[in-house]
Amino acid sequence: MNYTHYDYHELAPGAPTGRIETAYLQLLERFHYGISDGAQDLSGLVRLIHAAHEVLANPDTRRAYDARLAREAAEADSELKADLDAMPALPLRRVQDIPASLHAAY
Repeated sequence: MNYTHYDYHELAPGAPTGRIETAYLQLLERFHYGISDGAQDLSGLVRLIHAAHEVLANPDTRRAYDARLAREAAEADSELKADLDAMPALPLRRVQDIPASLHAAY
């Protein structure tokens, strides 16, 4: 699964800039600015959060990133549609098609 910069900030795409800043600060506080505890190393995650914030905090890079996400989503939708269109149509099922022995079970 591919994560987006919005996922790292736990936000939906199109979130306002103020909400991005708030989420960024809350995440840094939650992870203690990259200090790792004995159980797990969070420095890699904090680096990803910083990188995501650099993209989302700048309006120009955010606009380009959102356009790329929209383009990738459109491509995925068209691939899915093509795959679904290529599938054979399933025959309609009617109650009359169910064997009588199964009718008695219900």
